Amino acid sequence: MKPRPLALSAGDPAGIGAEIIAKAWAALRQDGPPFMVVGDARSLAAAGLGVRVRVVAGPAEAQAAFADALPVLDIPLLTPVIAGQPSSTHAGQILRCIETCVGLALSGMISGLVTAPIAKAPLYDAGFRFPGHTEFLADLTAAARFEGERGPVMMLTAGDLRATLVTIHKALSDVPGSLTPDGIVKAGLVTAQALKRDFGIARPRLAVAALNPHAGESGALGREEIEIIGPAVAALRELGVEVSGPSPSDSLFHDEARARYDAVLCMYHDQALIPVKMLDFWGGVNVTLGLPIVRTSPDHGTGFDIAGRGLARADSLIAAIRLADQIAARRAAQTFA
Repeated sequence: MKPRPLALSAGDPAGIGAEIIAKAWAALRQDGPPFMVVGDARSLAAAGLGVRVRVVAGPAEAQAAFADALPVLDIPLLTPVIAGQPSSTHAGQILRCIETCVGLALSGMISGLVTAPIAKAPLYDAGFRFPGHTEFLADLTAAARFEGERGPVMMLTAGDLRATLVTIHKALSDVPGSLTPDGIVKAGLVTAQALKRDFGIARPRLAVAALNPHAGESGALGREEIEIIGPAVAALRELGVEVSGPSPSDSLFHDEARARYDAVLCMYHDQALIPVKMLDFWGGVNVTLGLPIVRTSPDHGTGFDIAGRGLARADSLIAAIRLADQIAARRAAQTFA
């Protein structure tokens, strides 16, 4: 069976998406993995960098064209783009690109989806009702999920570190009240399943980070470890997951500690993102676990402050493309085994 290409949704056209996509194509055009962009062909061509753009009718045509030109399934913008100036008038096109990619993935025409960055505020101004990409993708794929898929769960990867988030974009003051044993158990089960299915780890080992300093110091510095996180760890263990913790997060991320687990469950955003970006600031990848499709994205935003200036680095997008291809290949191997 001939490998299927990936699809890239072009992201916010006023950001750095077109530039990093062009740079990623230039880096990968000879040895792949091949991909097709779903977005505005004119904007992608205007990114410059000597990249040739070819409008294609679908994934098969994109596969054949990839070595010679950046293949684009054209979904034109209806209003002009000014680099660095996001507009709610682009919201419909941005969302249509994502929806098209998801449809292609669900139909089996592409092997996976890589999403270029979007900005939430312009989408909210246009009536978008989801907190972000992840929740939108979960809604689009809900009908196709099979029993046991409990996603979405966000994982960040950098080097040998895989960090899963129990809460995501929450104010720090809201995190303690958002933690529940069920939520932590769900994140742990989804992570363990993904480590087996998507990362090829037969017996995954999970570590669970504490919320409070010194893991709560037996309740003196907070009771979340005793009342919420500890019971969740015990429940995961009863469900057959090899898990340790809750452990103080200041001792979980050094080299020797990372050798003792395959993924760490973090309680809040910066607990995971700071070590990920310390290990590989330019090359971190966001992976959505627990979906019936493969989805990765670069671990950065739209870069409106540098859009159109040729300064954006494509390291994270290239890493996201490579990881999506690896995950898709593992899933395909299990399907046809």
